[in-house]
Amino acid sequence: MFEKILYPTDFSDVAKNALDFIKTLENADKKEVIVLHVMDANIMDFSSRYAPELFMTIEEKIKENITKDLNRTKMSLTERGFTVRIRLERGVPFREILRVEQEEDVSVIVIGSHGVSNVKEMLLGSVSEKVIRKAKKPVLVIKR
Repeated sequence: MFEKILYPTDFSDVAKNALDFIKTLENADKKEVIVLHVMDANIMDFSSRYAPELFMTIEEKIKENITKDLNRTKMSLTERGFTVRIRLERGVPFREILRVEQEEDVSVIVIGSHGVSNVKEMLLGSVSEKVIRKAKKPVLVIKR
């Protein structure tokens, strides 16, 4: 049913719940999972304005840490028999998720209901909500 799963993650607790759900699908036919993390361009660009040289060093360290987390996630899924690819993108999170959805021609998006910043979500609308409204493919939302 879900041959190619897009798993966008911000490494929050709810995103980890979504990962746990994906792992329950292991006994179905072997699946492919694209693990995606989007570095929020708005945050990155704002930070870089005030100390560009310093921020480049910080951004590289951030990418390094995110890549380690992505690789740990990949390993945990690979151990369960999934074929896994990781993608680290930079941009507006919901737009990048939707772009990757189209590029990869996924069967389903499995996403946590809330991300790291609950206050931001209440004021501006969540990434999950925008993905649900605009995605072309089914979206499976995992609650807290």
